[in-house]
Amino acid sequence: MTENEDEFETAPASLQDLIDNDLDGLLDVPEKPRKATATDRLQRAFLEIVEFRRTHERLPSATTRDIAERKLGARLDGILADEAKIQELTPLDEFEMLEVPEAPSSLEDLLNDDDLDDLLGDESGILDVSDLPVLRRPESPDSVAQRVKAQDFDLFEPLFKAKHAELSDGTFQLMPFTGMDLIREGVFFVLNGVMCFVADVGEDVDLVVGGKPKQKQRLRVVFENGTESAMYKQSLMTRLYEAQGQVLARTGHDAAEILDADIESGHIYVLSSLSDDPVISGMKDLHKIGFSTTSVEQRLKNAEKSPTYLMAPVKVLADYRLYNVRASWLEHLLHRVFAEVRLDLTQIDQKGRDYDPSEWFAVPLETINTAVAMIMSGEITDHVYDRTLQRLVGAQA
Repeated sequence: MTENEDEFETAPASLQDLIDNDLDGLLDVPEKPRKATATDRLQRAFLEIVEFRRTHERLPSATTRDIAERKLGARLDGILADEAKIQELTPLDEFEMLEVPEAPSSLEDLLNDDDLDDLLGDESGILDVSDLPVLRRPESPDSVAQRVKAQDFDLFEPLFKAKHAELSDGTFQLMPFTGMDLIREGVFFVLNGVMCFVADVGEDVDLVVGGKPKQKQRLRVVFENGTESAMYKQSLMTRLYEAQGQVLARTGHDAAEILDADIESGHIYVLSSLSDDPVISGMKDLHKIGFSTTSVEQRLKNAEKSPTYLMAPVKVLADYRLYNVRASWLEHLLHRVFAEVRLDLTQIDQKGRDYDPSEWFAVPLETINTAVAMIMSGEITDHVYDRTLQRLVGAQA
């Protein structure tokens, strides 16, 4: 071997020698990235919630105005409603956010449990099974019968009619239910094919279950079939998830913006007088149709001292919360429809001045409710009030 030949390494005798001498891994084939699975995505999503809990030392809220936190809160609600997800994520749950409540240690704890509370502490009676899970099937007559009949359903029926009209004209659309943050007062849902309305969200109720404090909110949920239920907020969420329920959202907006997209205009309210004046108390179907930008209760303070309210206490018969419409315009339109039966009476106020109340009408409550629904759906333009028939009739009739 010459001196120059010593400067070069001996060439490999074979391909195998070349592979065996690849000390730097130049011939290694890079591994193909593994495609993320549904489990991977679920775990990553949950770890974001864990990181929020670690950073803020509390659970994310599903009702806050902070969009990022609200999404995490809604995500946690969805996980808590799915037993399979809970089992999958429990190994990652370092803060015990998914912990199943312990078995009741006493009779008192048992009676305070969410499910039993609906049976034993609900004024609707032992037949209310609103907190029990439902099967994914069309609602049967038996399940409807388990709810309580809504005694004042005539106040809500126009709202359902208006919402159906808005679905038909495209103003509103149905979107999948995505979490607890959507369950708020004034929101419409579709559960097992039946539209329902969250008429009221009660105050937080502190319960102790399994030795641990729990905070729940009781709802008043009215269904378009004339029934209602007093289930807890968590229970409605679970049933909507199980039945793949939907929420009514304004077209062009996300479901998360269900109320952000709507601007409350005010209240149209209907009152009856509790006056002991025989002239007033003797008038059949005498009702006041008014408008307020504040709560009706606030507006009616000291009614007995105001000639607007006939110098007497009043009873609220209906309270329509209006969104994205000029409530004062709606009130004016109602007054015009019923102008023929406006009360003709002069009152004297506390200072001895004459006052002619202009918002009282001799018209049945159900006709007022119908008029509100027809105004919202646009049908009112083709109808007039017939004082003999005491109902709205076609303008050409």
